[in-house]
Amino acid sequence: MHIEASKKKVAKSDKEVFEFLTDIKNFETLMPDNIDKFEVLDENTFKFALKGMPEIVLRLKEQNPNDKVILGAASDKLPFTLTADITSLGENESEVALSFEGQFNAMMAMMIKAPITNFMGTLSNNMDKIGQ
Repeated sequence: MHIEASKKKVAKSDKEVFEFLTDIKNFETLMPDNIDKFEVLDENTFKFALKGMPEIVLRLKEQNPNDKVILGAASDKLPFTLTADITSLGENESEVALSFEGQFNAMMAMMIKAPITNFMGTLSNNMDKIGQ
């Protein structure tokens, strides 16, 4: 299953966006209002839960300076990645494209597609909060 959020322009340089996204405690800032739990487990891992959803543990899997940040599920039960592609649009502007990639059976995909799509949209919209 592949889901993309619409690209979001951010009034920060690609370097500032990259540094924000690789400091995992900052993801709490990007989370939706209906977050039930957010906990940093170590410098590369955090756990969160949205109301009515199971807890999800994400780990920083890969980073390409000022260009890409990939988070992945810490559990192999539901393997997926959340990728942020960062594009510089100028000295103080960049664009972030979020994408979700996961391998799920048809039933699971049907159940989680709408919540994941909404979650991705919220993360993308909240990119405005970077550096605030």
